[in-house]
Amino acid sequence: MTTPNPMVGAVLVKRGRVIGCGWHRRAGAPHAEIEAIHDALAREQTARGATLYVTLEPCSTQGRTPPCTAAIIAAGIKEVVVGATDPNPRHRGRAFAILGRAGLRVTTGVLAEECERLNDAFNHWIVHRTPFVTVKAAMTMDGKIATARGESKWITGRRARGYGMKLRQGADAVLVGINTVLADDPSLTVRGPRTGRQPRRIVLDAMARTPLSAKVVTDRHAQWTTIVVSKLAPEKRVRALAKRVTVLVAPSGTAGHVRSNRKAHPASKLELPWLLRNLGAQNVINLLVEGGGEVNASFLLQRLAHRVAFFYAPKVLGGRDSVRAVAGGGAISLADALRLGDVEWRRLGPNLLLNARMVA
Repeated sequence: MTTPNPMVGAVLVKRGRVIGCGWHRRAGAPHAEIEAIHDALAREQTARGATLYVTLEPCSTQGRTPPCTAAIIAAGIKEVVVGATDPNPRHRGRAFAILGRAGLRVTTGVLAEECERLNDAFNHWIVHRTPFVTVKAAMTMDGKIATARGESKWITGRRARGYGMKLRQGADAVLVGINTVLADDPSLTVRGPRTGRQPRRIVLDAMARTPLSAKVVTDRHAQWTTIVVSKLAPEKRVRALAKRVTVLVAPSGTAGHVRSNRKAHPASKLELPWLLRNLGAQNVINLLVEGGGEVNASFLLQRLAHRVAFFYAPKVLGGRDSVRAVAGGGAISLADALRLGDVEWRRLGPNLLLNARMVA
């Protein structure tokens, strides 16, 4: 909920006892350090002489809010223990120098890996200005996401679908391909008792085939829908869609970088790196790809994805014509296979979740 800011938590400790804690709730609201100081005051405690533990280097510049370094110094805090360093090259380490000059003791790098992982998406965006891309798919044990007739509801169980909704809630935008829209007419919204903000909806639709009756075009969140078309899309269809949603004309692209023995799918006609730069400029930090097999392959084989979230159900579909979670041309040899690192498995009822990073 903090986008385009990072997620940060802070705890104030004095004489071995927690006297205040806080976290950054949303952009424009007080940062975690300020929340912790205010919490201490609400408990009738003073931060003077306390130690501040914070997951990310405090901000040292004026933005929507004043610099936290000034508030930390003014509060009389004597020591600051930091997990991750600010990934922004313009600010990296600046707070440590400011606090050190003011006489505070500064310790850095405590649980740094865990703290950095908390803000994988923000860290990537602040350096590259493109979204952090997660490819999500729910599949059978043999890697199928639908039957030959397109039936896919529901492959996974309730707990797995609930976790998938959490991933969607944490995303700035959800992306699918036109085949998903035509087959399922999804809403791509966050549903449940605590919905918060809704993510943007991105549809890759090179030929502007999205029906004017589709949910992403007609529901109350239509203003947050962007349909990405190519220059070859029929002008009449583009004009009709543009009256209801945002239409983005992308330049033509190329196939993926993994060597393949098959021709590129039409999805690769849209230049995905250009699209990611465009979305990054619009503060889309965390992009969740929920496409079908071809869209998933386009992001994976072009090495544009950073993480996968694959849900596996204890089912086997088989069949040559059932729909694969990752299609495309695929790799010619094992040496060309995409590799995963930082692998984590989680059990969600009868289903398994594989959460892993793409290895460069």
